[in-house]
Formats: sequence, C-alpha cells, structure tokens
Amino acid sequence: MENLLSIITFVPLVAAAILALVQRGNGPAADRNAKWFALTTTAVTFLISLFVLFGFDPSNTGMQFVEDRPWIMGLHYKMGVDGISVLFVMLTTFLMPLTIASAWHVEKRVKEYMIAFLVLEGLMIGVFTALDLVLFYLFFEGGLIPMFLIIGIWGGPNRIYAAFKFFLYTFLGSVLMLVAMVAMYMEAGTTDIVALMTHSFPHDTLHVLGITVVGGMQTLLFLAFFASFAVKMPMWPVHTWLPDAHVQAPTAGSVVLAAVLLKMGGYGFLRFSLPMFPVGSEVLTPLVLGMSAIAIVYTSLVALVQEDMKKLVAYSSVAHMGYVTMGIFTMNQQGLDGAIFQMLSHGFVSGALFLAVGVIYDRMHTRDIDAYGGLALRMPAYALVFMFFTMANVGLPGTSGFVGEFLTLMGVFQTNTWVALIATSGVILSASYALWLYRRVVFGDLIKESLKTISDMSAREKWIFAPLVVMTLLLGVYPSLVTDIIGPSVAQLVQNYHAAVPDAMAAATGH
Repeated sequence: MENLLSIITFVPLVAAAILALVQRGNGPAADRNAKWFALTTTAVTFLISLFVLFGFDPSNTGMQFVEDRPWIMGLHYKMGVDGISVLFVMLTTFLMPLTIASAWHVEKRVKEYMIAFLVLEGLMIGVFTALDLVLFYLFFEGGLIPMFLIIGIWGGPNRIYAAFKFFLYTFLGSVLMLVAMVAMYMEAGTTDIVALMTHSFPHDTLHVLGITVVGGMQTLLFLAFFASFAVKMPMWPVHTWLPDAHVQAPTAGSVVLAAVLLKMGGYGFLRFSLPMFPVGSEVLTPLVLGMSAIAIVYTSLVALVQEDMKKLVAYSSVAHMGYVTMGIFTMNQQGLDGAIFQMLSHGFVSGALFLAVGVIYDRMHTRDIDAYGGLALRMPAYALVFMFFTMANVGLPGTSGFVGEFLTLMGVFQTNTWVALIATSGVILSASYALWLYRRVVFGDLIKESLKTISDMSAREKWIFAPLVVMTLLLGVYPSLVTDIIGPSVAQLVQNYHAAVPDAMAAATGH
C-alpha cells in the first residue's frame, strides 16, 4: 500500500476541513455528530497506522515507507519512518481516539474543539514522519497553533496567560532552530534529513565574540536545535511554561500535551542533534547530563509541595523527561533504548494520570488535593485504576515505567556514576510525591459532605482506561515488543556516532 504515511498524516487534516465546511448549526445533535465524526476519524487513522507497524521491518535500519516527490522551490515532500520514529507515530494514533472519547462531556464550541484535535493529530504525525527540514519545521511549528487555541479557548480561568506563555516559550526556542536550518542548507546544499545525517559539518574550533567554541559550527548548530528541543521537552530551567499549560488546559489537552507533544523534543535530539552534530553533542553532553540530574531532583521536590493535582503530575512529567534526556546523551545502547522506552511508557502512564485527575474534576470541579479524601469508599474502580497508574509512574516492576527507568539508569551508570546516583534518588522522590498524592485523595475517612454522593467511573471512562492499562502491563512484562523494533536503528545510531566522534574531537581540540 503506497503513500501510507501521507494517508495517516492527512486523514485527520482532511476530516477537520470536512467538519469545518460541511457541518452547519449548533445544538445537542450537531455536537454529538461532531464528536462521533472525530472519534471515527481518529479510530480509522489508528487502524490504517497498524499497516505501517505490521509492514515495518525492524532489521532494516534505513528509512521505510519512503515517499519522495518534488514540492516547491526545489524542495522535496519526503516522508519515511525508521525504528526510532515508527513507534512515536503509533503512540500518537493510539492515544487520539482515547483523547476524543475523554472529551465527550465538552459542551462549549464542540465542533471547533474536535477540529483543533484533528488538526493537531495530523501535525504531530507529520513531525515524526517528515524527512525534509522545511517539512519538519512546518509540522513542528504548526502544532503550536491548535494547542494554543485548545488552552486559550477551552482552558481554565488563567487560560490566556498560560496559552501565550506556552506559545512564546516554544516559538522563541524554535526561531533559533530555523536559523540553524538555513545555515545547514547553505553548508550542505540540501534539506534532505537522511542526506544531512551523513553530512560532516565543520567542527574546527571557532572564536566568536572572544569565546572559544570547541566543535565549531557543529556546537553552534547543536545549541540552536537544543534551544528548541529543550523547551519542548521541557528541560530545567525552561520548564516553567508546562505546569501553567497543564493546569489551565482541558483534560484532553493535557493528555496530548504530556503524551505526545513533549516527545517531540526527545525525538528531535535523536533525529537531528546526535546524528548530525556528533562533535557538538559530545562537547555539550556534560551540560545536558547536569541539567537532567537537576531536573529530576528539583522538579521532584517541587512536586512534593503542590496542592493542585494537575500541577503535581505536570512536575512529575518534567522529572521523567529528565531521565529521557539523560538516557539519550549516554550514547550507549541501554541508555538510548531506555530513553525511547521511557518516552513511550510516559505517553501511556502520564496520559492516564491526567485522565484520572479529569475524572474527579468533572464531578467536583476542583483539583485541590485537600478537597478529596476517602474516595476508595465511593469509587473503588477509580481507586484501583488510579493506584495502578500511580505505581507505574513510580516505576513498579511489571509495569512499563520500570523498564524505561531501569534501562536508562543502566546506560547512565556506564557513562557517569555520580549522575546515575543523583538520578536514582529521583526514583525515591517520585515514590514520595506519587504515594503522598494517592494517600490524600483515595484513602482516609470519607468526611467531606460533597464527596458522599460522588459516583464511580462510568462505562465510557472504564473503556478509555482499559487500553492504557493493557499497554502499560504488556510493555512492562514483554518489553521486547519495543526493544526489538528500536534496537537495530539505535545500534546503528550509536555506531555512527562513535565512528564520527573520536577523530573529529581530536581534530577539534588539537589532541
């Protein structure tokens, strides 16, 4: 089947256009039709994406399902996936139907809400499949617009502030990346990502404004891309937009933001920073490892003092992304496998935690931890699901959270034992804030009058959580489902990196 990647990228975008142009009028019937149309579209997109997964050959480390045709001004429309990107496509298509289903209670501007999520899905898939710099940048930046609208229109009381903060942080970081892309085109004469991955950018030491830049152009290009990807992850100290965005975003917006949008930063490091700028990556690895270690400990401590459930889960996301950046820059098989596994696992677990917060917020219209307590007595099914994902977030063996953290820490230990020691303390801290949250919300006596009539999860809510429970358990007990697919591509990336670095570093430093 040809053009599979274009089909799964543009089916949601075409559906959004149809919904915008065809549906007229408002009211319960029109809103219901918009929801079913969006749910059907995302479900069909997921089913089509399965052809990509089942047709993918893990032993082939090159790009597969490649589409390449002339576009505009000498540029090419080029798409493809390898072992690193194919599972991010699957994560996106898997989660979107669940996200739409979780938004069934939305009553304000329903058609526009569904259009925003359909457009967002198409753009997110495009980020993971684009093999041209310009095409990647259009998808990468385009995703800001629907998320900006989702937060700004359907968010909480401070939604305008949070939406603009989210947009400005991520957009300003990406401006530097655009400048770097222009420089790369001027140097290499192409915007083809596959060709650029094998191009050797200059790495001779430069003197810029009196500052000696080891690694030269590669280091400068790395920093420009780093500015964009670090904000997207987000890494400490440019993480402050995330808690505000999560707290103000509607539940479905938080799920997509945590589960997929944050992963674009990690994917960017894997697709651009390491293969294209190996010398720059090597020079700045200590900086990244240091920032990651601080992120894990600092944001875990901040999570411990939160009174808002969503804010606590948001800071937990920043801490877990610290493991991801740490694993990526170990530049060994275990670290990179662990980082990718952690991103996929975090997509299921963090998405489920935001859904869990949304379940009780829909009933009580507050996220204040002190407003709850004793929910196990009225909501046993909810208490069970919430406990499962809390344990997965902590990294309980048997869940996907454990595999990602364990592999990452193995990789980091081979690179820097002190950083590994600091990162391991984050495991203890994550257990502290996660169990503290669960205890205060679910256990204890049911003494608050407002909670005595609260209802347990509906059948719809249980069906939303069921696939997430299955995937979290399945990857926890059978991690080779992921590692068999990503392993060969990661091994090739590690091999190419280490082949490029020693001679280049010797030339760059003069040793």
